[in-house]
Amino acid sequence: MTFPMTRLRRFRATPALRALVRETTLEPGDLVAPLFVCHGDKIRRPIASMPGQAQLSVDEAVREAEELARLGVGGVILFGIPEKKDAVGSEGYAKDGIVPRALRAMRAAAPGLTLWADVCLCEYTDHGHCGVLAGERVDNDKSLPLLARAAVTYAEAGADIVAPSDMMDGRVGAIRKALDAAGFSETPIVSYAAKYASAFYGPFREAAGSAPQFGDRRGYQMDPSNGDEALREVALDLEEGADMVMVKPALPYLDIVRRVKERFGVPVAAYNVSGEYSMLKAAAERGWLDGERAALETLTAIRRAGADVILTYHAKEIAPILGKKFP
Repeated sequence: MTFPMTRLRRFRATPALRALVRETTLEPGDLVAPLFVCHGDKIRRPIASMPGQAQLSVDEAVREAEELARLGVGGVILFGIPEKKDAVGSEGYAKDGIVPRALRAMRAAAPGLTLWADVCLCEYTDHGHCGVLAGERVDNDKSLPLLARAAVTYAEAGADIVAPSDMMDGRVGAIRKALDAAGFSETPIVSYAAKYASAFYGPFREAAGSAPQFGDRRGYQMDPSNGDEALREVALDLEEGADMVMVKPALPYLDIVRRVKERFGVPVAAYNVSGEYSMLKAAAERGWLDGERAALETLTAIRRAGADVILTYHAKEIAPILGKKFP
C-alpha cells in the first residue's frame, strides 16, 4: 500500500479518544500551593507582581487552607513574613514565629491537608541572605544549626514535611540528625536539591520581602549553565537523608527534572516559580493567550517531564477545572 496504514490521528478525533490514550495525568492532589503568612488579623494584602496572590494573616491563611483542602489540592507550603528581622533570622526558628503559629492553626482547621514548611533564613534576616554572614560572605557551617533548629520547630508545630531551600552544603544531614534527635524520625525532608540562581524569582522576593540587601545568591545557588552538577547535588542530598528532591525553577529546567527522575527514580518535586506564574498572568491580562489553557499546559508539561509533585501558585484556580483539561 502506498498510503500509510498507521494513522496517529485516529486517536485524536474526539475528546473521548484523546482521553483514552492520554499519557500524562494531572490531578489536584499533585499540586502544592505556596502561601505567604504575616502577622495581624484579617489581612489579605495583594502582591502587585503576582495577580491573585496575597500576603495573608493567619486567620486568612486558615481560610485559604480550608478552601484548598476542599478542592483536593495536595498541600500548602508556608513562607513567613516576620514582624522584625535581624542578622541571624531569629523568627525563622522561634517557636512563636509566624510559621509555627500558622501551622498550628491550619492543623486544627484542615487536618487532612499536607502542611509543608519551607526552611530558609532569607525572609528573616536583615541582609536577605539564606544563612548567617561572616563579613559579606554566607557562612555555610554556622548556618546549619539554625536551619536544623527551624526544621525541628516546624515539625513540633505540626508540619508534615520540612523543605530546606537555602542551598547550604550539608544542611539535609544536619536537619535529619536534628529531627531524629527530637523524636521526628518520621518527618520527611523534601530538599530543594537543584535550586538555580534564577531571574524568575523576582516576584517572590517582593512577596516575601527577601531580596538580598547586597550582592546576590550565586555563591550558593546553582549556575543555570550546569546540568551534571544538579545530579551531584541530588546524589549528595539523597545520601544525607532527603526523602524527595526538588528542582527549582521548573520550566527552564525541565531537562533537569527528567534527568533526575531517570537517574535516581525517587519522588521528584518541581517548583513552578513566581516569575513563571506572573508571565502567564501578565500575558493573559493583555489577551495575548488563554491563561487557563496555558496554565494547564504548563503544569502538564512539568508532570510529563517527570515531576511527581508541582509547587505552583496556579493551584487554587486550576484545581476545580482539572477534570475538563484538554477536552
